[in-house]
Amino acid sequence: MSTIQFIGTNPTDLIAELKNTLIPELTEKLSVQFQPKVPTEYLTRSEVCKLLKIDLSTLHRWRKDKTIPSYGMGNRVYFKRNEVEQIINQNKLS
Repeated sequence: MSTIQFIGTNPTDLIAELKNTLIPELTEKLSVQFQPKVPTEYLTRSEVCKLLKIDLSTLHRWRKDKTIPSYGMGNRVYFKRNEVEQIINQNKLS
């Protein structure tokens, strides 16, 4: 980052310097740091089975063995899509 001196700088030069150096740098840093948060997508048991092409009994066994994390509310069971995809990526064969 370069240094900007305000002493002896007229307003036109100051505005031009801000446009050329400070604003692009701030824009770049802000776009990297403040990405909009993607809402969590929750999947049902049948959606996970369809996504992974597995049987419901396999999914039940994976839940029981804590192979795949699940979340419940009442008698409903949900899975976070990003966690399901992350598990698949962690178990990459080659």
